[in-house]
Amino acid sequence: MRPVRSGPVTARLADIAAQAGVSEATVSRVLNGKPGVAATTRESVLAALDVLGYERPVKLRQRSAGLVGLITPELENPIFPAFAQVIAQGLTRQGYTPVLATQTPGGSTEDELTEMLVDRGVSGIIFVSGLHADTTADMQRYERLRGQGVPFVLINGFSTKVQAPFVSPDDRAAMRLAVTHLVSLGHRGIGLALGPKRFVPVQRKIEGYLRTMEEQLGLPEREAELLVQHSLYTLEGGQAAASALLDRGCTAVVCASDMMALGAIRAARQRGLSVPGEVSVIGFDDSPLIAFTDPPLTTIRQPVTAMGQAAVRALLEEIEGTPAPHSEFVFLPELVVRGSTASAPMVLKKSADRMTETAEDPTAG
Repeated sequence: MRPVRSGPVTARLADIAAQAGVSEATVSRVLNGKPGVAATTRESVLAALDVLGYERPVKLRQRSAGLVGLITPELENPIFPAFAQVIAQGLTRQGYTPVLATQTPGGSTEDELTEMLVDRGVSGIIFVSGLHADTTADMQRYERLRGQGVPFVLINGFSTKVQAPFVSPDDRAAMRLAVTHLVSLGHRGIGLALGPKRFVPVQRKIEGYLRTMEEQLGLPEREAELLVQHSLYTLEGGQAAASALLDRGCTAVVCASDMMALGAIRAARQRGLSVPGEVSVIGFDDSPLIAFTDPPLTTIRQPVTAMGQAAVRALLEEIEGTPAPHSEFVFLPELVVRGSTASAPMVLKKSADRMTETAEDPTAG
């Protein structure tokens, strides 16, 4: 009959430690699901339990080496399927099987999806734009996950309260690129449409926007803040935010997602304004197919491929017992200029007036 585990005792720890070739303290950490133990060492301790005839604790049962969880907030925004594809390809090339878990309105929460994946014995989890990006969320959920011995990596959103590798685009630099481009086209009324303020990427975009508006246009922060409009990361959210910004006299709108940007274009057209003739619009993400909209969308390209591959590398290093630095890997975005931005209306009007004057007076200019 196999011994029944009633809690580690000194003699048992010593036996297991001797069998595994590690210290008793290491055995204790493994049995109690504590972090800080290399994957190979953890497996040695679990193997020693088997050899000595002890039952493994339920939470330490053998994990499937081939499964890796991927949790996304939704799939309606094209950027999330794009991340999922890159990550899935990276995992598959390394012999792992990705398990996609997606939140839906009224459906499973991130915590429920995480529990489901852990119950299925995944080797690790990658979170895309999860609760880690919400400054009001309880970050202890991630420390509890680490205590269960499950490695994880977080994309988009950084918290000093979580010890894990983070992968993010440079949101501040993204706003600098967008605003500088619009200023070069003669725009002065440049609005910013984005999601709820509690999210880290939103806060960083605002910081970059305010700083660049002051540097490029000399606009004080308190005045530039009046051109920041919070809404939802949806087409309808972008439409509502852009409508409010147009009421404030904006001739250009920078949006925090491509979906919001499509909503901003709709808001302009509903007012009889042409894009980009009277209103310029910039998106964020460079989602698949966004180059084929009408007009093709000028946007900030989030480096999805590089970010997804970095997240996979970091997670596999964690799984293999050679953890990546528990810090943030920041990737530079790129401005992709297409057909939704053009010279500001007043600039076009002044240029047309000069051309008229020249035509009427051959000696002018």
